Amino acid sequence: MSKKIVIAIGREFGSGGREIARKVAEKLDIKIYDKELISLIAKKSGMSEAVIHDVDETATNSFLYVLSSGAFSGAPIVNSGSTMLPVNDKAFIACSKIIKELAEKESCVIVGRCAESILKDRDDLLTVFISADLERRIDRIVEHEGISRSEAASVIKRADKKRASYHNYYSDTRWGSRNTYDLCINSKIGIDVAVDMIVSAAIAIAK
Repeated sequence: MSKKIVIAIGREFGSGGREIARKVAEKLDIKIYDKELISLIAKKSGMSEAVIHDVDETATNSFLYVLSSGAFSGAPIVNSGSTMLPVNDKAFIACSKIIKELAEKESCVIVGRCAESILKDRDDLLTVFISADLERRIDRIVEHEGISRSEAASVIKRADKKRASYHNYYSDTRWGSRNTYDLCINSKIGIDVAVDMIVSAAIAIAK
């Protein structure tokens, strides 16, 4: 590629989005940031990696979030400068700064964490959402985690609800909406086919 490219990939749980993201990064020979962001956020925010892991891609425990998600995370309050903020908010602010710094510095793949919204004004951004039919996702989770189909369905439901609540709380776009992303891909076409589609789009943008 002649120019820098930043690929932001959102994904339904169990869709193979993380595998697709890693294969895209390998094929383009660029870095990927997914769980790798946790240690970077910890350094930026001054919080421990264990705390960041607990609130990763989890919306804040505000009254509005409680109403919208029906959940109560019990997130502790921390002091950020002169403002008291929940840990979730402090982590998101640090994550946003890191994502912007990474996008400015290098070509990379960033998984989740509202990256497509945080970087929306960049010309070198390709946004992607990976989905899959529920039965295919259940098959994948059963195979990878060795749990029952009913357990897998419950895990998927909880994870998707968490990701959607996080994205919709911190972003001005809707998680999974086709109007939010440049490419929406159902992984039933195959992991490698999905990877090739994303790589081709990235190369086209970076020309």
